[in-house]
Amino acid sequence: MGAKKRRGGKGGDRRVYLIGAGATLAAGATPGEMGFKAYNLARMASIGMPVPAAFVLSTAFCRDYYAAKGALPEGFRALLRGNLGELERLSGLSFGGERRPLLVSVRSGAAVSMPGMLDTVLNVGLNDATVAGMVRMTGNPRLAWDSYRRLIQSFAEVVHGAKPDAFDAARVRRLKAARLANASELDFMALRELATEYLEIYRELTGESFPQTPLDQLAAAAEAVFRSWSGKKALDYRRLHHLQGVAGTAVCVQTMVYGNSGGTSGSGVAFSRDPATGENALYMDFLFNAQGDDVVSGRHEVGERAQIGALLPEVTQQIEALGKRLEAEFGDLQEFEFTLQNAQLFMLQTRSGQRTPLAALRMAVEMVAEGLLEPGAALKRLEGYKLQAIQTESIRVKDGQAPLARAVSAGVGVAVGEIALDAETARRRAAAGKVVILVREDTSTDDVAGIAAAAGILTARGGRTAHAAVVARQLGKVCLVGCRELAIDPAKRSCSIGGKLLREGQVISLDGGSGGVYSGAVDIERATPERELAAVASWRGEVRAKRVRRAA
Repeated sequence: MGAKKRRGGKGGDRRVYLIGAGATLAAGATPGEMGFKAYNLARMASIGMPVPAAFVLSTAFCRDYYAAKGALPEGFRALLRGNLGELERLSGLSFGGERRPLLVSVRSGAAVSMPGMLDTVLNVGLNDATVAGMVRMTGNPRLAWDSYRRLIQSFAEVVHGAKPDAFDAARVRRLKAARLANASELDFMALRELATEYLEIYRELTGESFPQTPLDQLAAAAEAVFRSWSGKKALDYRRLHHLQGVAGTAVCVQTMVYGNSGGTSGSGVAFSRDPATGENALYMDFLFNAQGDDVVSGRHEVGERAQIGALLPEVTQQIEALGKRLEAEFGDLQEFEFTLQNAQLFMLQTRSGQRTPLAALRMAVEMVAEGLLEPGAALKRLEGYKLQAIQTESIRVKDGQAPLARAVSAGVGVAVGEIALDAETARRRAAAGKVVILVREDTSTDDVAGIAAAAGILTARGGRTAHAAVVARQLGKVCLVGCRELAIDPAKRSCSIGGKLLREGQVISLDGGSGGVYSGAVDIERATPERELAAVASWRGEVRAKRVRRAA
């Protein structure tokens, strides 16, 4: 299994790549053409990992789209239809079919990883007819109607730029009426009614009916991914990371697998090692009966390794083994996304994981000791870090000083600063020379400018592997998520943490080690990782000695 190349029409270097079509990685395929996400999918498929079949529109399609001032190439729909035939052949399903419908996800993929900055649409292909076919095919009406209501909302947001508020309010009303906490608890009748309400909300927000032709949905979703390349958050991210030379995004159209199909299904994100500390242990967030966007959006409480391990120990062992296999294949820490469909594991993405400087140092030392890296390669990997500046930080607790609340740590260190309740306030106060802590119900990648400006982030919801948490860790920010004792009142510009009322501008402290949230400023203890730095110094000596011997 792997990827093979097909012609992509009249656009010169436009190419379409098939993944999981019985081919090895296509000759000449590069991350620049396929996008890193699809390129790594093809590599995983080529070594036998369970990757759903997909086809990939190369980054040249995106460049041509902008060169043509936002026009799709001639024959684009026919190109999509032709490549869907391969997915139909491999799955035995039919895109738009009313008996055995094939659904697809439409994902982005730039030449470098941009976590959560570009758009995705899942469950493409559902409509009023195919949803009934999905019920008959799966015998799972809850899955069908849950997937349909998800598509309606995401299509409105991604394709039309609609705000999620009306959809979210409708969902919350239904949950309150049923006295339930989460949409995963709604039965199929409630979800069918919710999908019907969503269709009306869609019409009100967009001025048109939800498209009932699956190929129209697919073409619009692919174009929305191209458009997201020039969206504000994507532009902010590329400016922040000096990626202005990266040329466009690919589009990956992949056979859907369903994490929302029941109690032994779910979606997760894992790191093969702890990206905050560097510890050689699986670092995982997982949500039962959910699709991948639920995990990475930062809007939901997630479970960690112990919870899935208690219920599905064999699956947890399989995930751990795949993480180590990915490390061996790619030679680096891997962050990977996966879905369980009725306890069957599917891999949806892998990339080199973002890590703190401390984690980078510890991983390099341990990977050399494990034989995964040569000292010279480890030194090269550490070139971008100011090693002598790396320190561990912890709070020096005074007598009687207790945290107001605890949260889940997504990044090490200590942050002390004044509360800012939105990204724009954080950016403005930081520009005025203040140190700020961004405090939010949840964070999204729309907050990237505020995350960059803040010294720390505190959220009421979300997990350690949400896209915003990954970005915060990449930027070296202290990040605490899932603080259940945090409540925010945007109108009064205040929040309550552990029952204590705090106004915007007051100082709080975040402890990335314990997850503690403290009122006021705390004292900080700092230490240097002497053992790891000594190992790096010894490698440098070895490398110099080898150069001398070669020169002699």
